Amino acid sequence: MAEIVSFRKEAGKTEGLLLRSLHDGVLRLLLNDPPANALSIALLEALMAELEKAEVDSDVRVVVIASTGAVFSAGHDLKELTAHRVDEDQGAAFFEKSFRLCADLMLKIAHLPKPVIAEVDGLATAAGCQLVASCDLAICTDTSTFCTPGVNIGLFCSTPMVAVSRVAHRKQAMEMLLTGETIDASTAKDFGLVNRIVPKQYLAQVVSKYAAVIAGKSPLILKIGKEAFYRQLEMPVAAAYDYASRVMVENMLTRDAQEGIGAFLGKRKPEWKGE
Repeated sequence: MAEIVSFRKEAGKTEGLLLRSLHDGVLRLLLNDPPANALSIALLEALMAELEKAEVDSDVRVVVIASTGAVFSAGHDLKELTAHRVDEDQGAAFFEKSFRLCADLMLKIAHLPKPVIAEVDGLATAAGCQLVASCDLAICTDTSTFCTPGVNIGLFCSTPMVAVSRVAHRKQAMEMLLTGETIDASTAKDFGLVNRIVPKQYLAQVVSKYAAVIAGKSPLILKIGKEAFYRQLEMPVAAAYDYASRVMVENMLTRDAQEGIGAFLGKRKPEWKGE
């Protein structure tokens, strides 16, 4: 039976803000604050707490982030942010806390030694689009849509820009940021925001298949590979090859590499030890 844990908003008005289930090595985190699934301080903190626990939980092999309702996530909670304009500093401290926490969450996803998959059904906008772009893989329904509309309300999507500009081509990212217009799933795939588009009725099934395939790999090798992937991206090509070559040597010296290669040559299924 999958374990279910819920969090509450600070105001106590919404129960089950984030739902958690763990089955066969796959941790599902379900944003459950419809209609917007806004990334409030409470939801950001709940997501961060779950990822920190997942990082050290050997039972977790893969993380899936999904949501309820017609909106995957509308990004930052604008009502929550606006309410703090009456603060003595006009909300500056709260704004900094909110944007810093969101940035830290995106970095946590990148640094997590376990793959993270976004399961998108609906609209992913602003920081919600940032969340999709930050995940290692993203699979969406054919009716999902994406946008970075901050420019339309006088708040340029500067932090979503960091993630979006790293997965989409520069001019495509700028198109989204400058126009604020919504793109459909097919365009999002062309831009590089998502890996696959599937009919709504098959979304959970397809994501589960991806997660199961990945969960069957050596957790140590996944950790080595994910870390190396993001580190080499920021390096010049020659430095990236030097670094990746060192990683390959270290990887070859692990017990799981020895086991995996031996199993391949012996035409048998490998038995991973995580060593």
